[in-house]
Amino acid sequence: MLIDFFFHLRAARLPVSIKEHLTLLEALRRGVIAPSIDEFYFLARATLVKDEALFDKFDRAFGEYFSGVRTALGFEREIPAEWFKKTLEREFTPEELAALEKLGFDKLMEEFRKRLEEQDGAHHGGNKWIGGGGTSPFGRGGRHPEGIRIGGPSKGNKSAVKVWETRAYRDYDGEVELGTRNIKIALRRLRRFARQGAKLELDLPETITSTARNAGWLDIKMVPERHNTVKVLMLLDVGGTMDEHIKRVEDLFSAAKSEFKHLEFYYFHNCVYEVVWRNNRRRFAEKLDTWEVVRKFNPDWRLVFVGDATMSPYEILQPGGSVGHNNAEAGAVWLQRLAAHFPRHAWINPEPEGLWPYRQSVSLIGQLMGGRMFPLTLDGLTRAMRHLSK
Repeated sequence: MLIDFFFHLRAARLPVSIKEHLTLLEALRRGVIAPSIDEFYFLARATLVKDEALFDKFDRAFGEYFSGVRTALGFEREIPAEWFKKTLEREFTPEELAALEKLGFDKLMEEFRKRLEEQDGAHHGGNKWIGGGGTSPFGRGGRHPEGIRIGGPSKGNKSAVKVWETRAYRDYDGEVELGTRNIKIALRRLRRFARQGAKLELDLPETITSTARNAGWLDIKMVPERHNTVKVLMLLDVGGTMDEHIKRVEDLFSAAKSEFKHLEFYYFHNCVYEVVWRNNRRRFAEKLDTWEVVRKFNPDWRLVFVGDATMSPYEILQPGGSVGHNNAEAGAVWLQRLAAHFPRHAWINPEPEGLWPYRQSVSLIGQLMGGRMFPLTLDGLTRAMRHLSK
């Protein structure tokens, strides 16, 4: 069975190797888990999946193989969280529990399909609908000898036959728009660690070695903490068409601030010209010459532009083409200067990639960036970080 499971994961485009499969078999042979489908799920995920970004794909493949989730249900629907709010704590009598009967897997899946198609609101304490605190086989916090637990932790009855299709990791899909947590995962690909500062971290291997050499007398060795030494300069487009992307760019900026110790940022509007600024409320009073940015930061900094690249082509190609002022040099000149000074650069575009070919300005900036424009999705950001780490 597990050989077929292995090939099923490979068919689902999960990069599972023979070595990882053998590790799973060895763990089962040694009895590291109880004979439980839930425990097997976590063991299989721990041994076979190397990247958090693949958790959702694994969840779906696991569900399809062991329970026929896709063929049995054949639909996708988000179930509102309020359907499972814990509004009551109910105690069930022995008579009530004895009256409940198992439906069997096929019947359970079919009834679940019907409930999702028919139900349009929250129900609590009942015996039929998806909800909380009742005797229905669908929901959480209640009692049933066999059901599908959805929307939260187990009450401890251990009677659920399915839990994994809740897909706690579905937002790791490489094509979805990002939240801060997902962005952090992608940004972690851009790391160069070094030990700097005071000795604050235990060096366990050296402590063990030194203690052994000391005839068993404890000799604690400390080392400086590891820090990410990658230096990132972000230039962020603000205003105009970027207003509809504020939340996503804020998430990106927040994640970058937490991931990179060395992070500097400046703002621009539409295209970079002779000045940038740090404070949008004081953009006209506190400007910084773009030449100063070039002189201030060495070429070993990674330069990341963030913008939708949506503007009139004149703003890129024509002196005086800026919508906000009379620029002496074309925006393309400044983009080329920055790209030449910072050889490791990339442009992150929050606009859907499918729209790029229909916008001349996006194509122009993509060419000026040497094709280094990436969408603001997990997959796009991962590719950008991989490029910047070279």
